[in-house]
Amino acid sequence: SLHSALPAREFPGLIPAWFCPLYRELHALVSALNDFASLSLAESWDNVGLLVEPSPPHTVNTLFLTNDLTEEVMEEAVQKKADLILSYHPPVFTPLKRVTWKTWKERLVVRALEHRIAIYSPHTAYDAIPHGVNNWLTKGLGACTSVPLHPSTAPSYPAEGTHRVEFCADNTEHLDTVLSKIKDIPEISCLTTLPARVEGEEQTRVSLNCSQTALVEVVALLSQNSLLYHKTEILLLQKPLLPHTGMGRLCTLSEPVSLSDIIDRIKSHLKLPHIRLAVGAGKTLESPVKKAALCAGSGSSILKGMEADLYLTGEMSHHDVLDAVANGISVILCEHSNTERGFLSELHDMLAIHLQKKIHIIVSEKDRDPLQVV
Repeated sequence: SLHSALPAREFPGLIPAWFCPLYRELHALVSALNDFASLSLAESWDNVGLLVEPSPPHTVNTLFLTNDLTEEVMEEAVQKKADLILSYHPPVFTPLKRVTWKTWKERLVVRALEHRIAIYSPHTAYDAIPHGVNNWLTKGLGACTSVPLHPSTAPSYPAEGTHRVEFCADNTEHLDTVLSKIKDIPEISCLTTLPARVEGEEQTRVSLNCSQTALVEVVALLSQNSLLYHKTEILLLQKPLLPHTGMGRLCTLSEPVSLSDIIDRIKSHLKLPHIRLAVGAGKTLESPVKKAALCAGSGSSILKGMEADLYLTGEMSHHDVLDAVANGISVILCEHSNTERGFLSELHDMLAIHLQKKIHIIVSEKDRDPLQVV
């Protein structure tokens, strides 16, 4: 069965324990989609989540998947009676100052609202997740292991605060006064005192967590006593990295494969008759590929400076391609959305399981890359 073909270790959280028949209500479905891929993983510049919402109540019976929401695709969604469009790329990115019939993106919003169709976009959240777009793209290389090129961090710190302050004091009476003042500072947490031996003397070690704002007040307080101030350590707390999560992938193939064979594999995986190729300096089509760095879509900023035999992405700037080639790195470009669209069929199957087949899910047949070889 499809369910058994998708082990939980590869697709964590696909079936939430809180699932209930109310899934068809728009906000319940949006919550389920957010559970599938947390929007906190999206890049800060991105525009993700529920972008267009008809007036409530809004029931979703048909979920329509597309990579790009063009006017042709919108007409298809209307004809297929979609209630919610999941568009990988956000059709509303630059803020709209008005909603009229003048521009095509404004018309998308008008059409969606007229036909009571909601629009949701996950974009770079789907790039980051372990079971997302970049993971799907790695399958075009053959058997390999992969790690994110730019790992994602957890949305919050393991403990409260962004900084930890530690200092030692040997004067109990003075320490009590300092601690009393510290406790009056907002955004202080995890305040602890422990006995410590420093340079043969019994002292008290104080540790606390605080926000950036509170840190200024704590330092100002401690600086009033030179002995305390010179024994103070300030640590910047880091958000932990999330396993297997992040932008791009660095793939190590199980066995080296010729560049020519890699090209054939990628064409087959992406169902493309042609790709664009720049052969690295000193390399040929028979040169072995052991490591490949990839990024779905436009990968220049993610791939730049990465050590690999091959870069695989949708598009890169002319000068970034020249840089890679000069460094002996071959580059395969497949056009932007061709490195993303094929993921939709896999997404269809995963969401069917995640939503316990309560929602009718269809993939657009009109969605396609705007560029073609002629």
